Amino acid sequence: MALASATTAAATASSPSRLVRRFSSSPPPPSLLPLAARPRAGSSPRACSYHRFVVQWKGRARALLGGISDAGASESDDDEEDALREGQREGEGEDAVEPTAAAAELERWDVLGLGQAMVDFSGMVDDEFLKRLGIEKGTRKVVNHEERGRVLRAMDGCSYKAAAGGSLSNSLVALARLGSSWSAGYPELKIAMAGSVGSDPLGSFYRAKLRRANVHFLSKPVKDGTTGTVIVLTTPDAQRTMLAYQGTSSTLSYDSDLADLVSKSNVLIVEGYLFELPHTIEAIKQACEDAHKNGALIAVTASDVSCIKRCYNDFWDIVGNYADILFANANEARAFCELPSTDSPMSATRYLSHSVPLVSVTDGVHGSYIGVKGEAIYIPPPPCIPVDTCGAGDAYASGILYGILRGASDLKGIGLLASQVAAVVVEQQGTRLRVQDADRLAECFAHHLDSLEFCSDV
Repeated sequence: MALASATTAAATASSPSRLVRRFSSSPPPPSLLPLAARPRAGSSPRACSYHRFVVQWKGRARALLGGISDAGASESDDDEEDALREGQREGEGEDAVEPTAAAAELERWDVLGLGQAMVDFSGMVDDEFLKRLGIEKGTRKVVNHEERGRVLRAMDGCSYKAAAGGSLSNSLVALARLGSSWSAGYPELKIAMAGSVGSDPLGSFYRAKLRRANVHFLSKPVKDGTTGTVIVLTTPDAQRTMLAYQGTSSTLSYDSDLADLVSKSNVLIVEGYLFELPHTIEAIKQACEDAHKNGALIAVTASDVSCIKRCYNDFWDIVGNYADILFANANEARAFCELPSTDSPMSATRYLSHSVPLVSVTDGVHGSYIGVKGEAIYIPPPPCIPVDTCGAGDAYASGILYGILRGASDLKGIGLLASQVAAVVVEQQGTRLRVQDADRLAECFAHHLDSLEFCSDV
């Protein structure tokens, strides 16, 4: 199915600007919508479903925040250690780097992500380790400062890695690496993230790691704040146990700096995990309102089934009124629709596409679906040998966004690109798309723009 009826895009890579027309859809009768998505009494239908808008961007010289780039290199343990040392030096200084000042020279950002900024500590442990600390295997638990310290102290002597983690940052890093491939012949995409980190060394580490991946973290550190962390404990049976300490990452305020960033962005992505944080819903709503007024595309990631269930009405308030793109997996899509687990992902995709102009639903090894105007297009999965499925959905989302930003005009082609990006990540250990793989995918996509055959060349 071609996007010609739903979106207009320049077909050539040399064009200095591209037009992305809003994916339009006719809403179904209110009786077919989930309760939270039904129009309020006296309200008019969502105007953004009926008009077109333009997203423009121009080629600009590479202007990297702090002058650090990892183009042409892959992540390594040395990179992480360097970033930690850099974070420690930055955190120890009295004058913190003002990220927004260096970034202010840019007229617009192609993509701005709004999400949780968490540092991941990932380590291999045995079942006895979990029993000794009284941790239930395979669960996700929110811990306080003391509990986090107790676990980290117990991990002394264990082998573990630190990374600038989070679902949104995975997607933004992959998109930045796809968008900075010189071999593809496109102007570089300018990718940024806003969130909340503390003024501690971990906050500086987080910013440094994103800088190295060409993602600009633009929020100022919270003075005396503590950066959130997620401890990921993997046992020999490949089960993951996660302990989340939210710290400063649980706070988000919509101040004048963030409002200015939103007004200068072509695409705003809101991470679903933000919906379960205290006092963030109003900030999300204000960001979406300003993004909508400035003609930006708005994308929302579902993030987690339990998060959707706990924040169902808030999710639908934002998704039903503002979202142009919704990213979800099969279970999350069914949760949005309040459908039983026996219903197919295709049914959920069709259902959601009546309320959201473009819906992306992944279903693991079974493939994925893209929904527009009540129709669902099946995207077959590419052949791959899975090594680590963590981060597959994040990578898929980056592929969808990259295809749209580069002006692809065929939905199935965009879906195939997204599937290939996800497959590359699944075939490696870790959640990040590597630079060399991003170069290969972006170059191949450029040679086969709007062709369904590009994936076979990767």
